[in-house]
Amino acid sequence: MARRVITLIIVLVLAYGGVAAIVATHTTPELGLDLKGGTSVILRAPEGTDPDVLEKAVEIMRARIEAFGVQEPEISISGKNGVLVQLPGVTDRERALEAIGQTGVLSFRPVKASFLRSPLLQPLTTTTTAPGETTASTEPTTTTTFPENVDPTTGYTIKDDPALLDAWLPEYDAEGKLIAGYEVGTLLDPETGKPDPLTGKDLTEALANFGADGKWQVNLRFNDDGARKFQEITKAAAQYPAGDPRRQIAIVLDGKVISSPQVAETVDPNLGIAGGNAVITIGAGDTQQSEAQDLAVVLRYGSLPIAFERDKVQSVSATLGADSLRFGLVAGLGGLILVAIYMILYYRSLGVVTIVGLSVFGSLMLIVLGLLSKTSGLTLTLAGVTAIVVSVGITADSYIVFYERIKEELHRGRTMRAAVDEGFTRAFHTILTADTVSFLAAGLLWLLAVGPVKGFALTLGIATFLDILVAYFFTRNAVSIISHGPLGEGGFFSIRAAAGGVQEAS
Repeated sequence: MARRVITLIIVLVLAYGGVAAIVATHTTPELGLDLKGGTSVILRAPEGTDPDVLEKAVEIMRARIEAFGVQEPEISISGKNGVLVQLPGVTDRERALEAIGQTGVLSFRPVKASFLRSPLLQPLTTTTTAPGETTASTEPTTTTTFPENVDPTTGYTIKDDPALLDAWLPEYDAEGKLIAGYEVGTLLDPETGKPDPLTGKDLTEALANFGADGKWQVNLRFNDDGARKFQEITKAAAQYPAGDPRRQIAIVLDGKVISSPQVAETVDPNLGIAGGNAVITIGAGDTQQSEAQDLAVVLRYGSLPIAFERDKVQSVSATLGADSLRFGLVAGLGGLILVAIYMILYYRSLGVVTIVGLSVFGSLMLIVLGLLSKTSGLTLTLAGVTAIVVSVGITADSYIVFYERIKEELHRGRTMRAAVDEGFTRAFHTILTADTVSFLAAGLLWLLAVGPVKGFALTLGIATFLDILVAYFFTRNAVSIISHGPLGEGGFFSIRAAAGGVQEAS
């Protein structure tokens, strides 16, 4: 009996103490798009896109979005060429959208000049035509010629290609405001003299971390070919004095400069940075932390294999989901009260065990969902709430199966202790069989389904597993303990009274 009491205390401490811990540490489950609100985006790939390419793009999007801190984004292929992206709780919508849709090739480029206004907006070539005899105009005409592939309005390159010798590219801040412009070149093969650009394919690792100097930084690692190119590009940049824009390396993605770090003064201009490892120092503030992480994400995941068009962007209000959640909780609470009243009236003291057991089950469910939200990005959607309500019914059924077995054993004339032990043995076999079927069904649904249905299946599977644990470690011990006390044999509220007052065989 002492062992059962100790086990019961441990279960109660784990359940109620665990709930207190996750509330105190703010580890409660994250809410999904339908409960919390957020952004829903439908992207459309070109017709005839290979399904394998589409799946690869989805993987890159998911990695990017998760790395940007969005909890469990729902990204799934819709139709032949559509991708549905759901971002629960996204507050910086433009930032997330930018992460989804970036295309192009990541490249590292030598900087030739930096400016606030493109120098190409100044006339490069001027042709003056004197008034001729056949024209009525008496004024000379002036024609300005821009380099090919340059927007005459902005003075920046329209479509960037790392293999081209020169490009004029802008840099924007987080709000999309132009903060600088760069004239960039490309790395040349020293043997052939042809462009040999250093791109994202040459980069094997990019990680943001807090350096020993108290500043955020991004650690880079290149493959062998990339290490050679990086040494060449840094050796060329190190030829210029500190502060000269030509000492910078422009990191370019999708035709925009996303960062332009300067080669450190300690770098030998005769050697450059050798070995394939480099560090980009960002700074020490919170803004620099976000900047370092964003830069590492972009460097790590490079570009999407195909270009998407935004078919539909929709901000989802949490109001509808919150109302549904509130009504669902009210209905669930009302149902629990009715179940509690019925169980107490029909099973008496065993009904109290049911109520406490359901609270233990609910606490464990909350703990598991909270931990999964923290560690795996799980979000609780309306479908998940539905699964929890369904699982409460499954758990209540387990109690009823156990109690009915006890009553059957008492009617056979067994003692109270023998009836409880034999009743649990027979009931647990039934519970285990039923829960195994539910668990397999939930697992199959999780493998085949997408979106909210997947969340339903996962929550139902967790609940089914917890039902078995609660039945074995809590219900069995709690019923055994009260069967040895006054609530076992005597009085209106006892187990024997719930069985109809039948007496054990003499």
